[in-house]
Amino acid sequence: MTDRKVGPKARALMHHFESCKLKAYPDPGTGGKPWTIGWGMTYYLDGRAVQPGDRITQEQADTMFAQLVERDFAAPVSAAIGDAPTAPAQFGAMVALAYNIGIGPRVWVPGMQKGFRQSDVLKQHRAGKYDASALAFGSWTKAAGKVMSGLVRRRAAEAALYREDMAEVARLTFNDVT
Repeated sequence: MTDRKVGPKARALMHHFESCKLKAYPDPGTGGKPWTIGWGMTYYLDGRAVQPGDRITQEQADTMFAQLVERDFAAPVSAAIGDAPTAPAQFGAMVALAYNIGIGPRVWVPGMQKGFRQSDVLKQHRAGKYDASALAFGSWTKAAGKVMSGLVRRRAAEAALYREDMAEVARLTFNDVT
């Protein structure tokens, strides 16, 4: 396993789709819960859940994002990938996906919420089936059981980053991520 890092394109992609809000707001895709703040964060560095009425500064939002991405997403994604050959853009795209859908339990049993560890994105990547892995991003487009157009575009952009198709990433982010 190499020392994998989340690159600036992946961070910019997450920022593009999350946007930053300094006052807590209910998650629109899930009918109000969990509460979210900053760059789409539902909890603080110490593990406390975001609550209605919470406020943070831009500096706090940026610091929390940087630390949470590395600690709670990049490290577990890297561990899940293991020794599978992984380009930096592939890694960044998978971290971006995990940041939005969650890591998921190490061992999944029926009834538990699935996440990145249970994804076909990971399974196909570990098997060296990179085209199938890129296609599998598109299976994560629902919130509260409904296909969401924003998630369709987000998954397409993540898949484009995974394929290192920066022209497509730029198109899907309206030239916000180039």
